[in-house]
Amino acid sequence: MGGVKALTIDHLAMNDVMLESLQGEGQGLVCDLCSNREVEKRCQTCKANLCHFCCQAHRRQKKTTYHTMVDRKDLKGCSRIGKPVLCPAHPAEDLRLFCELCDQPVCQDCVVGEHREHPCDFTSSVTHKHGDSVRELLRGTQPHVEALEGALAQIKGMNSALQAQVGAVAADVRTFSEGYIKAIEEHRDKLLKQLEDIRVQKENSLQLQKAQLEQLLADMRTGVEFTEHLLTSGSDLEILITKGVVVERLTKLNKVEYSIHPGVNDKICFSPQQKAGRCRGYEVYGAISTKEVDPAKCVLQGEDLHRAQEKQTASFTLLCKDAAGESMGRGGDGVQVTVIPKDKKDSPVRALVHDNQDGTYHVSYTPKEPGVYTVLVCIKEQHVQGSPFTVTVRKRHRPHPGVFQGCAFCSSGGQKTAHCGGTMPGGYLGCGHGHKGHPGRPHWSCCGKFAEKSECTWTGGQNAPRSLLRTVAL
Repeated sequence: MGGVKALTIDHLAMNDVMLESLQGEGQGLVCDLCSNREVEKRCQTCKANLCHFCCQAHRRQKKTTYHTMVDRKDLKGCSRIGKPVLCPAHPAEDLRLFCELCDQPVCQDCVVGEHREHPCDFTSSVTHKHGDSVRELLRGTQPHVEALEGALAQIKGMNSALQAQVGAVAADVRTFSEGYIKAIEEHRDKLLKQLEDIRVQKENSLQLQKAQLEQLLADMRTGVEFTEHLLTSGSDLEILITKGVVVERLTKLNKVEYSIHPGVNDKICFSPQQKAGRCRGYEVYGAISTKEVDPAKCVLQGEDLHRAQEKQTASFTLLCKDAAGESMGRGGDGVQVTVIPKDKKDSPVRALVHDNQDGTYHVSYTPKEPGVYTVLVCIKEQHVQGSPFTVTVRKRHRPHPGVFQGCAFCSSGGQKTAHCGGTMPGGYLGCGHGHKGHPGRPHWSCCGKFAEKSECTWTGGQNAPRSLLRTVAL
């Protein structure tokens, strides 16, 4: 609160500074008495630094004749030089006393002044008591120092371990990444080599077909030109003589089979998400395919192809195949599905198509009303095999309000008190199966149907009393 002047003076630090100045070789330390000349000796009794002149004067005085004087150069082995601490309120007086009430050192003038009637004693007498309290506090502080040093050592060790672990993981990441990059590059080169082989194969097929067609065209032109020249320029006799050869030649040329379409196509696609096995131990993706989907060879599968229920999701699967009937083995074929109600053709039902990326597609839709629906499945604007087809949507399946159980009447041994859905001849409350005590079958307690997965036909209404229907613990 009092600023810098109110701070406690660190006399140990001042002692170290003074000792360093006295022990040093540098200039600048002046005599405490004359404040003019350089210090040469120190009076250990007065704790004063003296020049040569003041030191002689100090010895000539009777009061200080026997004071111990030490050369400045002999102070190099000392740890303390000892300098009197003067009272801040009375600079001419040493602090030799200690006020217990104010808990601070005081001088003689302070004791007779503002510290009058305060319990005071010499500092040498109270140092041990106060020193012991400080030592006790120090002993309580020392474990914290050791704990903090240990914590810092652990942090340092953890930091070293962290750096080592980061380096090891970074090396693993680099090793993995470099290996993965090499695997991808190797897979890339393999795909490009495969693509080049496909190009060469297709080009060779095209060149062969081209050569065959060119040869056939040349033969055709030669035969046509020869025949036309014969018919226009030849005499009747020449035509008749050559007719047999010309007819045979043209007949053979007309019977030659050829295709007006290229023998190969440009259908080459790359599927980046298709798994391509392992390369150098890494899983790689991406495959080149020359297959082309043939809508006429595709297959529709599923239990919901021709029947469904209102407000319940119906689904089926489309298997895409090529012209050879083999599965495409990849996705991306642009499947389009349209579901149209027969009575509301302008309100189609939304269909979801999920590409499984393996040549199959999962199709689902939810009809809102019962009736007949037409489903169209197309690939590239061409209907697949079996499309379009109709689906009959029935009303929502009516669930059973009862429980599927064994016959309570039979299980009870034919007791009249057994309740199980109906009243049998003789007043027995049984399940209504028409038996007379022989073992029954598991059935629905509400309607008596034997099939667990069936539609309930109970007509009692949802709120009708069912006092005769209850589950019996067997």
